[in-house]
Amino acid sequence: MSLFVRTMSIPIFSLLVCGGASAAITSADLMVLMDESGSMSGEQNWIKGAITSLDSDLMAVGVTGNRLASVGFSVGRGPGRTRIFDVGGVGAPFGTAAEFQSLSYSTSGGTEDGWAAINVANSLAFRSGNIGRNYILVTDEDRDNALAGLTYDSVLASMTSTNTLLNAIVNANFSCGGVAALGIDSKGNGYTANGAGGYGVCAGATVRNGAGTTVANYVDLALATGGAAWNLNLLRAGGATADSFTAAFTAIKVQEIVAQPTAGVPEPSTWIMSSCTLAAFAFSRRRRRA
Repeated sequence: MSLFVRTMSIPIFSLLVCGGASAAITSADLMVLMDESGSMSGEQNWIKGAITSLDSDLMAVGVTGNRLASVGFSVGRGPGRTRIFDVGGVGAPFGTAAEFQSLSYSTSGGTEDGWAAINVANSLAFRSGNIGRNYILVTDEDRDNALAGLTYDSVLASMTSTNTLLNAIVNANFSCGGVAALGIDSKGNGYTANGAGGYGVCAGATVRNGAGTTVANYVDLALATGGAAWNLNLLRAGGATADSFTAAFTAIKVQEIVAQPTAGVPEPSTWIMSSCTLAAFAFSRRRRRA
């Protein structure tokens, strides 16, 4: 569906398509998988603001009661040097977006295994039903094998079998028609900075390269789950480019979540309800800018 649906008013759109239908996804369980090595302090601070914006935008389209959790990797004592944070309090991995702000990540690690973090995250108790299940992995390194026995196929299967979408914010480069792209989704759409803190959308985006095995370990995995991959270096560029990165990332996450399939939801109704929800989101953002 086009991002430019904001040019159509919600009442007209509802008469044409929605028919009063509600979103297929009613709430989301969001998992942040964070690299805790020495170069990641900027991204650790950034993710908190991004989560606040994402939760707000989800609520604007009727996806409410969202839960946040986080697994850190490279300093913990869990499998593959991981640790589960108690976002909602002692013994409570899931909490609210507001509670997520109190997380205190470390930057003392040196062995980063994002697959190990995914493996540990899979062990948590996620909600069933019409609940979006999404992972956001953030690292500037390729995978260090800190948890033996994991393979690309086994990690991918663990995610596709649970309808889990992965977004990977990593050290990789993407392009659209020769222009550097902020990120790329599983359909080949790319997102580019417009120089003013916003973003554009282009078709036929490609993966150019990545540090070490980053593309094979993380970019390919994210796209295979139906998620997206993002260029961490453009976030680190700061200024308007970083603003564009955040705007694109949060907007695309909202689109992914409201369109995410869940067990027992027919595909046609999912598309229609997701379309209505996205239209409401676009209309809400337009009203806020007015």
